[in-house]
Amino acid sequence: MTMRHVLTLNAGSSSIKFALFEQDAELVEILRGQIEGLGSAAAKLTAKLNDGMVVDERIGDVDAADHEAALGRVLDVLQRAIGRAAVDAVGHRIVHGGLAFTGPVVIENDVLQRLETLAPLAPLHQPHNLSAVRAAQRAFPDALQVGCFDTAFHRAHPWVNDTYALPRDFYDQGIRRYGFHGLSYEYVVSRLKEIAPQDEKGRVVVMHLGNGASMCAIRDGRSIGSSMGFTALDGLPMGTRCGQLDPGVVLYLLQEQRMTVEAVADLLYHHSGLKGLSGLSQDMRELEAAGTPEALQAIDYFVDRIRRELGAMAAILSGLDTIVFCGGIGEHAWRIRARICQNFEWLGIELDEGRNRAGETVISSDCSRIRAFVINTNEEMMLARHAAGLLAERRSG
Repeated sequence: MTMRHVLTLNAGSSSIKFALFEQDAELVEILRGQIEGLGSAAAKLTAKLNDGMVVDERIGDVDAADHEAALGRVLDVLQRAIGRAAVDAVGHRIVHGGLAFTGPVVIENDVLQRLETLAPLAPLHQPHNLSAVRAAQRAFPDALQVGCFDTAFHRAHPWVNDTYALPRDFYDQGIRRYGFHGLSYEYVVSRLKEIAPQDEKGRVVVMHLGNGASMCAIRDGRSIGSSMGFTALDGLPMGTRCGQLDPGVVLYLLQEQRMTVEAVADLLYHHSGLKGLSGLSQDMRELEAAGTPEALQAIDYFVDRIRRELGAMAAILSGLDTIVFCGGIGEHAWRIRARICQNFEWLGIELDEGRNRAGETVISSDCSRIRAFVINTNEEMMLARHAAGLLAERRSG
């Protein structure tokens, strides 16, 4: 029997993350890599194959010009991994699905056109996500192209967690709290169900902490509240994004500072968050190592906002049974995890210092009423599962 292959693509403004899976009885990852620095002279491709082979090479200006050109280099790596075997399906991370797309969907031309209309709601991500789709359509004309949405996991929110206090017409037009990082949350819930099914059924707060950061309140495996809202700017401070901000600040910048809309958008998306507060970097490792007053204050603010949001999430859930850390910071920065949980004994959280330092799966103490986990998220696996599922449906139908 011919082995089936599922490719996953996660395209950002200057990067493409990719993974390749073999599908037999189950999905098995055989390759993972990324291209960074698209559009620059520093573009680089790195990948690791399951046989131990590592690819680490610079990319020339032509191959780094855009996503379609870069995908050509991805094809070279794929051929090293599977030869000329076919890619049967491509799973794409699409940040915004709007109101209509509440689950994975086969991307055909009409769907692609509808997704393009959502680009203003996720200007940093959506255009690049869709650019990768078009490139993949040309590179793999016989493969099923599947869109998987970061907003889909949150679409069952209660109305009070889904709306803003604006005239109702705006809600009907789609101005509402969408929430993001849904693929990450969906994967974490699936892992929690495997390793601790009783915890998965309870009241859970998952903290996706990385360059993008958000928190999600989950009950019985379903999202009922998210720190992010209409766009991926809201909620926690992030690497370069501001997080929660009084809208009056935006009005002041426009009206009194005479900043252009483009300049304000650039400020809030690219020059705020940890980078803006520290004046140094958005990388938590660099901030912890630097130890400057500004770096320490940036970390203080990051931790404080997470702690505030954790209390809010507990209120949304009417209590709390489990917390989960994931994302680059959540999975690796043990000091940040410790500071977030410090003095939360009144809520029932108590970490085991040794387990937390070691980054074990369960980091709460044996006497902690609330269980605390560290789960390595895997958005690529979630993309592959959805793509494989729709491929199976298409072939059986």
